[in-house]
Amino acid sequence: MHSDPQQAYLDGNHHMAAGDFAVAEDCYLQALVLEPMHGAARANLGYLKERQGALAEAEFHYRLALALMPDHVQLHQNLGVLLLKAKRFDEAEAAARTAVELAPDLPAAWSQLGVLLACVKREREAEQCYRRALALAPDHARTRFNLAYVLLRQGRFEEGWPLLEARWQFDSFAHAFACPRWEGEPLQGKSIVIVLEAGQGDMIHFCRYASTLKERGAARVAVICHAGLKRLFATLAGVDEVYALEDAVPADGWDYWTHPMRLPAQCSAVAVPYLAAEPELMRHWAAQLPAHGLRVGLAWKGNPDFENDADRSLPSLQMLEPLAAAPGAHFVSLQKGPGEDEALAPPAGMTLQAIGPQLRDFADTAAVIANLDLVISVDTAVVHLAGAMGKPCWLLLPDYCCDWRWMTERSDTPWYPSMRLFRQPEGGGWVPVIAEVAAALAELCQRAPAARDQA
Repeated sequence: MHSDPQQAYLDGNHHMAAGDFAVAEDCYLQALVLEPMHGAARANLGYLKERQGALAEAEFHYRLALALMPDHVQLHQNLGVLLLKAKRFDEAEAAARTAVELAPDLPAAWSQLGVLLACVKREREAEQCYRRALALAPDHARTRFNLAYVLLRQGRFEEGWPLLEARWQFDSFAHAFACPRWEGEPLQGKSIVIVLEAGQGDMIHFCRYASTLKERGAARVAVICHAGLKRLFATLAGVDEVYALEDAVPADGWDYWTHPMRLPAQCSAVAVPYLAAEPELMRHWAAQLPAHGLRVGLAWKGNPDFENDADRSLPSLQMLEPLAAAPGAHFVSLQKGPGEDEALAPPAGMTLQAIGPQLRDFADTAAVIANLDLVISVDTAVVHLAGAMGKPCWLLLPDYCCDWRWMTERSDTPWYPSMRLFRQPEGGGWVPVIAEVAAALAELCQRAPAARDQA
């Protein structure tokens, strides 16, 4: 038990930094018992609660702290971020603008306001905020990254790609090599390794450029990827070696290394498809799937750890019940991990083959997709795989914070010519999107042949 409120506060900071949230909370509460007007203890208690996901409690403490410290810029920023998480956009904007008014020379305050404006699709205003921040601090990494996101969404790639490189200042990557990072130097006779970056969908999306490295004369091109992609990436054109993240990757013997997401700025476009299924696996799955009707693969959830997963994933498979009305459609679950077991209890009227447990990795998923007529998916790795294989694919997209690569207001994408985008209406909601998809699927089924050649 503490007797000094300041010491209790400092001990709370120490324990929070160490991840001992329960002990940290006790320290902050002790500080507030001893000194009820201790604004810093109240503010940090709010931050602790925010980190625990207790947003209502965090807001309570932030507002009490602001009553004690109304000119505290970081507190207004924290409150703004919290309110943005809760999608209380008007209140979040008010908090962010207060921070800017209190500290007009603080780049982080302008950048945060820009994030809020970008989230509500006021992209021109967001860009102005980011450029104001960069005028104050040209190397401010978060702002450069945030501006890149807006520019890339708008297709302004020439300026956007270089700014995206700011992510390396606050992201960590698993591999580093003694050789230099590739900056576009001649590759004739050289060896280069593409390291793992971001998620499995990102790797599928950007490792297409391995073939252009080979075309530039690289004698040896290797890729480090997630374990689930290793077998699949053996079909990637131009790749000589594939290592899983857990494999022992030679540290020496390379001339260059690079991240995959910086390759679009340095390489020419790549023809699609650029990934394929193994013939033997294709034959295996051809015998497992329905011989008649339209075969449609479904994926309805992404990685729950992704920051916008609550918006990009469907709440449940049951949301797709309207698709069951499509005449002659036979559905196949491509869902792995979270949501996989929902395939065992499909929506009423839906014939759904629950093969998730049999999919060992993305090589298996690719073999299934090769035998399908269509894939319908939310924004997850499955949709990248279908697109990379050139398979007709319908992508269901959220309205809120839709990923930059799908750009704005488009129903197609330059990344994957076989893909059609179905977007939520302004303000969000999956019901109208799924109704539109169901109507399109019913029309497709009416045009499709009743049987297909299984040769």
